[in-house]
Amino acid sequence: MERVDISILGRDYSLACPAEEKQALAAAAQHVSQLAGRIQGTGKVSGNERIAVMAAIQIAVELLSVRAPDGPLGGLAVGDFKRRIDSMNAMLDEALATVAPNRTGKPR
Repeated sequence: MERVDISILGRDYSLACPAEEKQALAAAAQHVSQLAGRIQGTGKVSGNERIAVMAAIQIAVELLSVRAPDGPLGGLAVGDFKRRIDSMNAMLDEALATVAPNRTGKPR
């Protein structure tokens, strides 16, 4: 395990990760630090906890809008893909509930 020391909003953190993930973790921490600093700099949000939540929401929006590369799912955003999978799972659960036998062995 490697150690990565970072600073976000004036607070220092020490994180452990596998050596092959050290660079990615440092880059992610730098992204969070820059985003939190920009949010803090607006003066509209105060308190490190609120700034952290706002940064997390913004990063989640970035993640969910990432587009899939070319291929069968080309151009589909990760968030859209997740919503479609959730919808398919709900339809499957509903279909299974109508054909699966209940405790008495009879269809529902």
